[in-house]
Amino acid sequence: MPQVNLDALIQREDFEIKDSSSLSQTTQTIQIRDLEKDTFFYNVLRKPDFQRETSDWDVDKICDFIDSFLNGDLIPAIILWNSGAYTFVIDGAHRLSALISWVNDDYGDGIISKSFFDHNIDVEQIKRAEKTRKMVNEKIGNYLEFKQAIIKPQNVKPKLLERAQRLATLALQLQWVKGDASVAEASFFKINQKASPIDKTEFKLLQSRDKPSALAARAIMRAGTGHKYWSKFSDEVIKKVEDLAKEIYALLFTPEYKTPIKTLDLPIAGKGYSTQTLSLIFDLINIVNDVKSDKNIEADKTGDKTINFLIETRRILRRISSTHASSLGLHPVVYFYSLSGRYQPTAFLGVVELLKELEIKKELDKFTEVRPKFENFLVKYKDIVNQIHYKFGSGIKGYKRLSELYYFIFEQLTKGLSEVEVTQQLSKHPVFLFLQFSSEKHFDIINSDFSANTKSATFILEALKSALKCKICGGLIHINSISIDHKVRKEDGGIGSYDNAQLSHLYCNTTYKN
Repeated sequence: MPQVNLDALIQREDFEIKDSSSLSQTTQTIQIRDLEKDTFFYNVLRKPDFQRETSDWDVDKICDFIDSFLNGDLIPAIILWNSGAYTFVIDGAHRLSALISWVNDDYGDGIISKSFFDHNIDVEQIKRAEKTRKMVNEKIGNYLEFKQAIIKPQNVKPKLLERAQRLATLALQLQWVKGDASVAEASFFKINQKASPIDKTEFKLLQSRDKPSALAARAIMRAGTGHKYWSKFSDEVIKKVEDLAKEIYALLFTPEYKTPIKTLDLPIAGKGYSTQTLSLIFDLINIVNDVKSDKNIEADKTGDKTINFLIETRRILRRISSTHASSLGLHPVVYFYSLSGRYQPTAFLGVVELLKELEIKKELDKFTEVRPKFENFLVKYKDIVNQIHYKFGSGIKGYKRLSELYYFIFEQLTKGLSEVEVTQQLSKHPVFLFLQFSSEKHFDIINSDFSANTKSATFILEALKSALKCKICGGLIHINSISIDHKVRKEDGGIGSYDNAQLSHLYCNTTYKN
C-alpha cells in the first residue's frame, strides 16, 4: 500500500548549532495532549536535519498504530535527546508523527503540512492523506470528537466515551540519550540501522548531506519546498536553489502520471511521489555532474556548487524535453515507459548517458537524421529494456549498459543498416548477444477481464499510430516540447501564414534545420 507523507509534522533542526547542555530533570512520559500544535512540548520537538523523510508508513499502519495506542497496547519507548533549546527524536519519529497526525488532523494535507510545503502539495500526497483521514475517522474517530466526549459525555456513544476517558491515563514512555551532539548522532545511526535499516540512497544522502549532490536532490524532491537543507546559504542563493529546483521538478514530473495509460502526455520521470523518486533524482544529478563518489566532493559552504549542479541538471533535462531551443523533445512513451505503461528508471538514466555522449562527440545532428528509425526500433522491441534490467540490474546498475546498447543501435543506423541487420549485428556483439528480439506482446492473463497492462498497451500502440511527428526529422513530438516552424524560413521571405507553418522539435527548428 502507498506510503503517507507525515514529514511536516516534526520540524528538522541542526544538531550542531544547539546548546548541548542537558536538563537536570526530564519527563519520562508524554500524554496525547502534549502533541497538540500549540503546546510547549510539541513546539520544541525536532528531528535531526539529516533524518530521512517520515513517509515509510502506509494508511493501514498509521490507523492500526493509533488504534493500538488507544487500546493501551505495549508500544516501544520513544528515544529523545535534549539539546537545551530543543528536544530531538532519536528513534520513534514515525510513531510520534502518526499520533501527531491524528491529534492535529493532518495526514500530510493539513495546516502544518500546507505551511511546510508552501501550499504546494502533490496530488498523490493529498489523495493518501484523505484516504488515511477517512479510515481513521471511520475506525477510530476524530481527535476532536474524543475531546468533546469528555465535555459532553451525554452526546456520544459509550465505546467512544470509554476510550476518551482512558486517554487521560495513556502515555508514551520516553528514554533519553545522555551526552553531546556527537553522542546523539552516533546513537541515531546505530539505532536506525538496526531497527529499520535505512534505504541505501537515503543513507548516502545522510552521509553527504552537506554536499552539492545531496542538497540538489533534496531541493528537487519537493520542488524547493519542505525543510530547507540549504538554509545556511545567503538569501540570494536560497532563492536561486529553490527557483531552479521548482523548474527542474516541473521538467521531470509534468504532466501528472496516471495509470492505466489513457494519454500519451506523460512526464519524463514517472510519478513525483513514489518510493523510487528520490533515488532517481539523486542518480540523475550524479550522472549529469559526473559524480563517481561523494567522498571525492567537498561540502558546499556557499551554495555555489549546489547551484552549478542544479543548472547542469536543468540543462540536460531541457535537452530531453522542454520548450527550450535546445530541446530534442524525446517522447516519454518511446524512451521511458514500457508498453504496459510502467515507468522505467533504467531507460531514463540510460538516455541521459546517451545524450551526454552524443553531445561530447557532437553527433546530435546525426542522431536527428536517423531518429525515426531509432524510435521505431525502440517501440518495436520494447522488451530490450527489461532484458537489460534482468541481466545487469535496474537504475544505476544497468543504465550504462543500456546507454551502450542505444549508442550501438544508433551507430548501425548511421551506417545505413536496416532494422533486421541491426538485430543481426547485436546477436554477434559480445555484451548483447543474450538479447532476444521479438515484436510479440505478451501479458499475463488472469481471467476474462482486461488487465491494466493490456489496457495500457492497447492504448499506447493505437495512439502511437496517429501521434504527432516532427515535419523536419520525422520523430515523434511530445506535448511538452512543440515548436511551430516556418517551412520557408523568414530570412528567405517566409511569412507567418498557416500554409507556411509546420510542427517540429525545437532543436530541429533552431539548430538542425539551419
